[in-house]
Amino acid sequence: MDKIKILWADDEMEHLKPQIFFLEKKGYSIKTLSNGFDALEHLKEDPNYDIIFLDESMPGISGLETLTQIKSKGYLMPVVMVTKNEAENIMEEAIGSQIADYLIKPVNPNQLLLTIKKLIDNKRLVSEKNSLDYQIAFRQLFMEISEKQNYASWVDLYKKLIHWELKLDQSNDPHIQDIMNQQKKEANVEFSKFILNTYTSWFKRDADAPTMSHNLMLNKVFQHLNDKLPTFFILLDNLRYDQWKIIEPIISEKFRIEEEDYFYSILPTTTQYSRNSIFAGMLPSEIEKLYPDWWLNDNDEGGKNLKEPDLMNSQIKRMIKRDLKHEYIKITNTTKAKQLLDQSINMLNNDLTVIVYNFIDMLSHARTEMEVLKELASDEIAYRSLTKSWFLHSPLWAALQKIAELPVQLIITTDHGTIRVQDPIRVIADKETTSNLRYKVGKNLSYDKKEVLEIREPQLVGLPRPNLSSTFIFAKDRGYFLYPNNYGHFLNYYKNTFQHGGISMEEMICPIIRLKSKVTV
Repeated sequence: MDKIKILWADDEMEHLKPQIFFLEKKGYSIKTLSNGFDALEHLKEDPNYDIIFLDESMPGISGLETLTQIKSKGYLMPVVMVTKNEAENIMEEAIGSQIADYLIKPVNPNQLLLTIKKLIDNKRLVSEKNSLDYQIAFRQLFMEISEKQNYASWVDLYKKLIHWELKLDQSNDPHIQDIMNQQKKEANVEFSKFILNTYTSWFKRDADAPTMSHNLMLNKVFQHLNDKLPTFFILLDNLRYDQWKIIEPIISEKFRIEEEDYFYSILPTTTQYSRNSIFAGMLPSEIEKLYPDWWLNDNDEGGKNLKEPDLMNSQIKRMIKRDLKHEYIKITNTTKAKQLLDQSINMLNNDLTVIVYNFIDMLSHARTEMEVLKELASDEIAYRSLTKSWFLHSPLWAALQKIAELPVQLIITTDHGTIRVQDPIRVIADKETTSNLRYKVGKNLSYDKKEVLEIREPQLVGLPRPNLSSTFIFAKDRGYFLYPNNYGHFLNYYKNTFQHGGISMEEMICPIIRLKSKVTV
C-alpha cells in the first residue's frame, strides 16, 4: 500500500521536527516547505498529495490566501489550517474557505494523527464499522422478518432496513451490500404474504386498519390545520421513504420536524387510484359512484387525475366545518416549477396550499425509456443520489427556503412509492387489459395464482369494476407482468426499471412528515 503523502507549509518548520519525525515513524511521507508561494509552485509539479497542512501566518502570502488559491486551482485534497491565532474572524474565514479542519499551535503529535485518520481514513473506518454493526444486527432483523407482524411492526421493520441500507451505501464491501439486498428481498416476500392475508380485512367495518390513502387527509392533515399558521401540503409523487431520508437533512436546515409518520397506499399503488383517493377522502369505488363524471377507469380515454382540485374541494366542504381559504397547484414541468417560486409569498395568504409535484414520478418513468437515465440511476443508491441532486437544485427547494423565512407549517408526503423490478411473471390477457407492469385489471386473465394477489371482488377493497367479470391481480415483491408475445425483448427492456402499482414495502408504506419553519411568530 502506498504511503499517505502530506504537504506541510510553515515558516517555523525547525520547531516542528518532533511532529514530522513522529508522523514519519507512523509511515507517512512528509514534504515540508517554508511559505505559501513554494507550496503552490510545488503543487504544479506534484499535485498528488493526500492532505495539506498550512500555517496561517507565513511571510509573503498568508495561509488563508494560499488556501484560496489552492481551491481556485481545483485541488481537491483536504487542507488543515495550523495557527497561533484563535481570533473568531480568522476561523470563520478559514471555515468559509472550505478548510477540512484546523489546529492550534503548539500542535500535539497525537492531534495530528487523529486529524489525518479522521480526514483520510474516515470513510474506510466508518464503512468497516457499519459493516460490522450490520452483521451484528442481521440476526435480529432476520428474526423480526420471520415473526408474525402487524401493519405497525412492518413499518418499524421497513424503517430499520432503510436505516441499514443508507448506512451501507458508502460501504466498499459488495458482499455486505449483497447480503443487505437479499435480506430486504426476503422481507418483501414476507410482507407480500402479510398483505395477501390481511389486506381485504382492512376494508371491513370497524376493522383494525392503518391510515390509508382515502383517510390520509382526515387522520393526518386536517387536525393540524391552524388559523394562525399557513399550511403547505406538498405531495411528491412517487417519493419513497428512503428518498425522504436522503432529502431530510436538506429540509432540516430551514424546518423543524414535528412528526414523522406513515400511511399505507391503497392498491393499486398508482397515481390514478391512490392520489385520487387522497384528495377525495374516498375509495375509488366511492368516487365512481358519487362522481361518475369525474372517475375514469384504466382504459377510458383522458387524464385520470384531472379532477383532483374538485375532489379536494368536496372533501374540505364535507370534513371541515369552517371557511378554509385553500389553493391547489400542480407542477408538471419546469415552467410551472419556476412560477412556484414567484408565487410562494402570495400563497401565505391561504390557510392551506396543496402542491402536487411530479418530478420523481417523471424520473422513474423516464428512466425506463431513456438509456442515459438508466446509467445515471442504475440502482437504489444512484436513484437516491439523483433524487437528492434534483431536490437540492429544484425550484421547489428554492420556494421552500423563501417561505421558511416566515412562520409556516409544512406537510410533506407522497401517494405511493416504487420498486426496482427483477422477476418476470407471465400473464395471458385480451386487448382490453391494462398495460401496467405491476397490476392488471381485465376479464380474461390467465396467470399462476401463486405469483399474484388476486382480487375477484374488487368492491370488497374499494375498487371499481369496469366489467362484471373484471379481476384485479397485483405483482408481489420484485415481480413484473409480461405477455408471451415478444417475451424475451420486454423481459430485458423492463428488468431493473422502477415501477409501481403492486405490493412491496417501498410502494405501500409511505412517509408523511409534519414540519414547521424555525422562525418564531
